Amino acid sequence: MTSAPNSRFFVSASLVLALGTLALYLPTLHYPFINFDDNDYITGNPVVKAGLTWHGVVWAFDGIHVANWHPLTWLSHMLDCQLFGLSAGGHHLVNVLFHVANTLLLFTFLTYTTGAQIRSAMVAALFAWHPTHVESVAWISERKDVLCGFFWLLTLMAYARYAQTPKPANSGADEPPANQRSGLFYGLALAGCAGSLMSKPMAVTLPLTLLLLDVWPLNRIRWQGPKPQNSLRLLLEKVPFFLLSVALCAMTLLAQRGGGAVSTVDWGSRLGNVPVAYTRYLSKTFWPSDLAIVYPYVYHWPAMAIIGSIALLLVVSALALILWRRKSWFAVGWFWFLGTLIPVIGFMQVGAQSMADRYIYIPSIGLFVIIVWAASEYCAARLNGKMILSLIGGSALIGCVLATSLQITYWRNTVSLFLHARAVTDNNYVADNALGKAFETAGDLQQALAFYDEAVRIQPRYAVSQFNFAIALIGAGLKEQAFEHLVAAAKLDPANADAQFNLGIYFLQQENWTDAASCFGVTTKLRPEFAPAHYRLGQALIHLGKNPEALASLRAALALQPDLKPASDALTNLLAAHPELK
Repeated sequence: MTSAPNSRFFVSASLVLALGTLALYLPTLHYPFINFDDNDYITGNPVVKAGLTWHGVVWAFDGIHVANWHPLTWLSHMLDCQLFGLSAGGHHLVNVLFHVANTLLLFTFLTYTTGAQIRSAMVAALFAWHPTHVESVAWISERKDVLCGFFWLLTLMAYARYAQTPKPANSGADEPPANQRSGLFYGLALAGCAGSLMSKPMAVTLPLTLLLLDVWPLNRIRWQGPKPQNSLRLLLEKVPFFLLSVALCAMTLLAQRGGGAVSTVDWGSRLGNVPVAYTRYLSKTFWPSDLAIVYPYVYHWPAMAIIGSIALLLVVSALALILWRRKSWFAVGWFWFLGTLIPVIGFMQVGAQSMADRYIYIPSIGLFVIIVWAASEYCAARLNGKMILSLIGGSALIGCVLATSLQITYWRNTVSLFLHARAVTDNNYVADNALGKAFETAGDLQQALAFYDEAVRIQPRYAVSQFNFAIALIGAGLKEQAFEHLVAAAKLDPANADAQFNLGIYFLQQENWTDAASCFGVTTKLRPEFAPAHYRLGQALIHLGKNPEALASLRAALALQPDLKPASDALTNLLAAHPELK
């Protein structure tokens, strides 16, 4: 720690940060769940809706759900349902409280490690009130962001205490030896890292962040000329953290591949998107306009956009390396930003977005450090520098608060959110699909069909809109038109059990028993607990004359759902017609 903190300033600044953040996000407490992921995570998830149960705890740790393994996130949603049921306001409140806690932890960490209270407060304020963080806080399904950030910052706090505890056992008689305290804080840091990883896989870069902190602000590296003297020891110290990250990386890759979340975008498009995405994140941080819940993937960026982005990243990175010793905060802030974005920058493309505001929640801290420290040092060397710094800082915070207040209003419901996304982006087929689902849920089928049609027109390879369009067409009585979209959805996403099941129903109605049995067979493999699929498979097998197999399917359906009367009737009729099966 650089200097003794001013306790009065610390308390006052903490109150302003906490109360200001609460007031800013207060409107979200009146907002409903949105019809985008909230169904998978909460409102349509029977295990989560049941609250915090032993079955739920086992379920959270024992399996891969929604193409991820993040058990602590699941447990937090279960606890919310235990406390608030499906009242969205309570779920929103927990997100906001985690964001407040993260803000205070960031302020405390920077104050403790740098002693620069005003700068630390400014970084924390930018973190708390920046518009790009609205998505992480206002979206209930993004609990994983604020929860991961909470454990991430707890890890930094524990690691700083570990790093700044003297290692020799020279403490007084009334307190434990310093080496014991050091071991305790190291263990707490490791536990915090595990908590962060179990909240969101993006935390795999946390060990690299700890290495950066050794450079600044902890100043743990001992230099001998141009070379660090103790780098090997500092690296070995992080081995347990890296082992946790490697294990989580492997599990996440398996989860996202198994859940169909990993996109098949070609490597050329991915490599072109990476540098452009970095510069777009920089742009959104310095000038946060046209923010959207979804930025659709751009498969072919102009060559000049890619070349210019690469040049910018290389120039700033070279500058950071040149200033590594003299202005360590710049190098650490820059490589914090670059490094923490690596898991989501697009090398492994997940989902249909080219970037996302939620991904900048932790990486933005590095940029905020650069902005605040650079402005402070620049103004300190100028006449009336304090006044200039106050004007610049005050204007920046007021601008953030105003922009964030406006951004929060778009989250008042699903339609408002995606109409805004549609307005500020081009060819946003994900937004069109979400709007179609929202209008379909509201009973406006014609409006829903129009949006689904537009989504499919823009991107016919998006399986979700193909499936939703098909179901809406079936609801409108247009079964023949629905068939081609069901086939497309099943082909694009063979792991979509709903598409397979509905395609099977279509074949059943057309008395195409072979294809129907094939679709229902795939459905039962993908979703073995879905009793109607077993019943329909049995129905198709009866028509194919495969009575023993049909008997097994009908019994499986009734074992899963004893009150499924059509399956019970079919079983009774089958045994009456073929008593030898008994």
